Amino acid sequence: MGSDRITLTGLRVHGRHGVLPEEREQGQDFVVDAVLKLDTRGAAATDDLAQTVDYGVLAQRLADVVTGEPVDLIETLACRLADVCLTDLRVFEVEVTVHKPGAPIAVPFEDVSVTVVRP
Repeated sequence: MGSDRITLTGLRVHGRHGVLPEEREQGQDFVVDAVLKLDTRGAAATDDLAQTVDYGVLAQRLADVVTGEPVDLIETLACRLADVCLTDLRVFEVEVTVHKPGAPIAVPFEDVSVTVVRP
């Protein structure tokens, strides 16, 4: 098994996740980073997209989760996104980070994020 990676960074999607009512009503941007571990040797040897993860399709599937059913916690959202990545049986590990740069925090900050790693 190889230790190759496909990385998707900075996927920005508007969603309605959060505990506060205004987060659900107005929504905000979430930024998703995903690192998929898989063996890409087959794809490289054949130069065949069908032998690897199509990151364009993956990006849309992740965006659909963010725009979909709201959850209270970005921990829950990160787990749902990781599950999507793991539906491709070639992926043997995934690391997903969900950034919530517009989180309702009373003091100045640049970003808040949650990262989950799933085998």
